Amino acid sequence: MDTRFLESFVIVADCGSIAEAARRQNLTAAAVAQRLRALEVEMDQSLVKRVGRTSQLTASGLAILPHARAMIRSTRNLRAIAAQDEPAGQLRLGATATALTGQIPDIIAALQSRHPSVDYFLQPGASVDLYHSVLSDDLDAAIIMQPPFSLPKSAQWRTLRSEPFVLLAPEKLKLSDYSALLTAHPFIRYDRNQWGGQIIDRFLHKQGINVREVLELDALDSIAALVSRGLGVAIVPDWAPPWPEGLRLRKLPLSKIEHRQIGVLWRNSGTNIAALQAFVRTCAELHPRDLTWCVCGGRSPKANEVR
Repeated sequence: MDTRFLESFVIVADCGSIAEAARRQNLTAAAVAQRLRALEVEMDQSLVKRVGRTSQLTASGLAILPHARAMIRSTRNLRAIAAQDEPAGQLRLGATATALTGQIPDIIAALQSRHPSVDYFLQPGASVDLYHSVLSDDLDAAIIMQPPFSLPKSAQWRTLRSEPFVLLAPEKLKLSDYSALLTAHPFIRYDRNQWGGQIIDRFLHKQGINVREVLELDALDSIAALVSRGLGVAIVPDWAPPWPEGLRLRKLPLSKIEHRQIGVLWRNSGTNIAALQAFVRTCAELHPRDLTWCVCGGRSPKANEVR
């Protein structure tokens, strides 16, 4: 049995779409559908059915799903074992939206040039979801925001970047007192289900600032674009570039709010530990605890523009 077919089956099960599974595997939708049909012929059972625009597992598909995951994991482990402590096999990595553009490209490029026997599966997601995926061994490591609680002994953490929170305002607004700006203009909120959004919520409560909330989103680039169009103000982490092009807004650094710590979370056990350690070393070398954004002494730098 070709484990690549099983991988396509599992990804379709996870995302509920053949088109999305094809995108994640860099294949055409027809190629993924062909893999599923070949797997169904080998199983002599229907495994996936189309319901509207989604793809759902049949009873047979649901029955074999956990075993398919186990077989895929075992195959990856065999590759790593055969490498005899040399970095090899597949790393299952997660990253937030800003890490996908700000950290992951350089890290993967550097790691691939050093260890061409390592290949990758990359899963985007929110920090809280990726955290649980690492602890459940669905992912080997993830670049996320540091959890606001103590880690279990099975996991390790290394901070790569410390990001302050900034007030975003349309370019035409004059930046002065952040409290006045937040109360005078519509507020576009960073989702309170996200750990970063919870930091902002605590800050507003501590400062006694009542905002006129018009939207609550979990997409930072979308928030920046809305502010740029003059639809309100927002508080966001000053995430690693690139930012969306063409923005016309201003940033006002905030000094009385904790920073967002971005780093790599990984499990400290597993058969592909050599590849995982190579990944963590590369993260550390390319991002040697970038703490240059810290605001010290309670003073805020001057507001700056993003154009």
